[in-house]
Amino acid sequence: MSSSAIETDTSDLVCQLDNVQGIVDALSTVRWKRHQDAVVELSEHGIVLIVEETGCLQAKVYLQKELFIRYEYTAQGRPRFGLSLGLFVDCLNTFSVPGHSSSIEIQYPGPDMQLLLKSADSLDDCIYAEIRTRIPETISWDYNFEPAGSTPLSFTVKSAVLKEAIDDLEWPGSSIQIILKPVPPSVTFRGEGHGDLQIDLMYYANTDLLIAFHCDHEVSYRYKYKFLRATTSNVPSNVIKDNRGSKLTIGRGGMLKVQHLVSVARPSTSHQHIDSAGYQQPSRIAYIEFFVKPEEDEDTVND
Repeated sequence: MSSSAIETDTSDLVCQLDNVQGIVDALSTVRWKRHQDAVVELSEHGIVLIVEETGCLQAKVYLQKELFIRYEYTAQGRPRFGLSLGLFVDCLNTFSVPGHSSSIEIQYPGPDMQLLLKSADSLDDCIYAEIRTRIPETISWDYNFEPAGSTPLSFTVKSAVLKEAIDDLEWPGSSIQIILKPVPPSVTFRGEGHGDLQIDLMYYANTDLLIAFHCDHEVSYRYKYKFLRATTSNVPSNVIKDNRGSKLTIGRGGMLKVQHLVSVARPSTSHQHIDSAGYQQPSRIAYIEFFVKPEEDEDTVND
């Protein structure tokens, strides 16, 4: 495809990113199956990608405009389009060079409503790609998350610990019970199969693993294992290696929100975005949110 095929005058969005691998990591986090459709929403604030398993699980990737070194948005309203998540990730991977922070330009829409990608590292050599988009499917709005009360029911745990706990509780077709208790402050993961397996995280005894804890009354909900596993199964290895925190919050009706942070900073310059406490500034972080609906259970302890 020639460079003349990319026209920016009629585009809703033209943006440029200096670390393709960071976006690949963020999007891969919500890729829990091979064939998966996604809805992309554009706005003056950034890009949101949404995927869901009807009636059970929804995930969102927030790419704020501060992540991009160029973000030119001219649309009225918030354009949406559908695409194949797997195709999008695989296409982005072709622009990513191991050991090198590749830059990419993204444009929407193209002449035939395509999503256009172009390498931005060199004027001499360019890679172009077009991804066919489609009219987006309706996104379920029954995942609106509401607090369970005046005090948040939440805890933050090291990402590696969360993934290991969920992996250890694996049993095909099973459910995982999550129990929060204020006295003693603790989180329990309980799996049911041929016998029970239980993992307890005591807040005061494991502050290096259970980083934060907020709970003023006992709550207990069960979640399908395959959906709970989807929230951690594809978390990038660099997030697990850095052992950042993942936050879990239980909302009204037992809706579980799982939040991860994925760095999209250039490896060679990431030190410029780290403050004195060792935390990366929000402008170089992609926010990932999963929403998991609980199973109906008459024995659930709540309120």
